[in-house]
Amino acid sequence: AVIMRIREPRTTALIFSSGKMVCTGAKSEEDSRLAARKYARIIQKLGFNAKFLDFKIQNMVGSCDVKFPIRLEGLVLTHSSFSSYEPELFPGLIYRMVKPRIVLLIFVSGKVVLTGAKVRQEIYEAFDNIYPILKSFKKQ
Repeated sequence: AVIMRIREPRTTALIFSSGKMVCTGAKSEEDSRLAARKYARIIQKLGFNAKFLDFKIQNMVGSCDVKFPIRLEGLVLTHSSFSSYEPELFPGLIYRMVKPRIVLLIFVSGKVVLTGAKVRQEIYEAFDNIYPILKSFKKQ
């Protein structure tokens, strides 16, 4: 793939020989679409027969800080069917939520990364689901 970057919106694109493109790093759905259009325009200006077709958001990532430390050992024990925590391999607990189908990386520090959403609402819903659980494993 060819890697391209633009400054506004600040994004990176991977452009494949199949004609497909993946755009990453946008801070919103609108910015993602705008960036994808800009990349298509740049490719056209380079003399390629590029068209802007079938734009879709495949993966959204959100992050937050709950502002309190979390007992990951306790969380993995009581939510073992959704969680894996191997601190010697990775410092975060991996929580695979079923509905919505979102993967959360939860850190002792209280920082949380939510990924795998197709729409913004899934990120909000996943956070609303996990927050009471995180509160119950707040370090004293």
